Amino acid sequence: MKKDNSKVAGGVARAQALDPEKRRQIAAKAARKRWSGSDLPVAEFGSVDRPLRILDVEIPCYVLSDGTRVLTQDGFLKAIGRSGRPKGGTGARSAALDNAPSFLFAANLKPLITEEFLRSTMPVEFKVEGITAYGYRAELLPQVCNLYLRARDQKMLHYTQEHVAKRADMLVRGLAETGIVALVDEATGYQSVRARDALQAYLDKFLRKELAAWVKTFPDEFFEQLFRLKKWKWTGTSRRPGVVGHYINDLVYERLGPGVLDELNRRNPTNERGQRKAKHFQWLTEEIGHPALASHMYAIIGFMRAHDDWNEFKHQFTKAFPKKGENLSLLM
Repeated sequence: MKKDNSKVAGGVARAQALDPEKRRQIAAKAARKRWSGSDLPVAEFGSVDRPLRILDVEIPCYVLSDGTRVLTQDGFLKAIGRSGRPKGGTGARSAALDNAPSFLFAANLKPLITEEFLRSTMPVEFKVEGITAYGYRAELLPQVCNLYLRARDQKMLHYTQEHVAKRADMLVRGLAETGIVALVDEATGYQSVRARDALQAYLDKFLRKELAAWVKTFPDEFFEQLFRLKKWKWTGTSRRPGVVGHYINDLVYERLGPGVLDELNRRNPTNERGQRKAKHFQWLTEEIGHPALASHMYAIIGFMRAHDDWNEFKHQFTKAFPKKGENLSLLM
């Protein structure tokens, strides 16, 4: 077959027009694809010798070539007290429960599992030293723990699931001091090479590029507990003082992830009258932002229930959920 010299010349011209950094990125991507033999992301940081440690739990973890932080499927399941290999084989999901993963097979958990949450449980397939492996996004671990704790609080657990709830309780305490992503980055060594654009990429995944339709996201109990702790009268339809917005920023958005509040203020600025065109939470993505918010709201309400004094609540909550710094240290 005769070579089309015009196409070759065009390809060369396009390559020469690219800046050196863009050419380097394209070449690196092609090399990874040749090495892995597939389009699967490759584990670029992490090894079995450097697991994520949460109290007495060790979970192999990696940062992939696309920036995804993953916990190996085997390690994830063992961490929550389940068999290391899912029933039905690696990466298995259950058709009986709307394609739920193995640790959510039980029918009694189904009322707590939203479609949004279910989408976030899809196993991640990747390459480690040329071998195909399966894992779960690191952000899923605290979300699953909180789901089991909600089931326990609502007395929905079967006695055979009590050990999972105990593990979840332990893991949540272990994760309280720092975000799961920061732990993975430290364990894999990724933090030493993490660039500023990684934070922007994280925020793009966490926040929508387009505004979502308004939906009720903050539970009424959050405001009811806030009024109770502040000794304000609550009627169910109480007008909220302007300072409530400050408390929401402080308790929620400044602790969701690094730079989240600053980015929300940039994307959703106030007008000359100090009003915003939308609620901040409308900018959160369904895949990461809303699950992270739901998990965080559950934690806030739990802390509120346990206290009768506003200052004591703030003190204990800040110890467990400190505000995120500028460095990438969380999830979504």
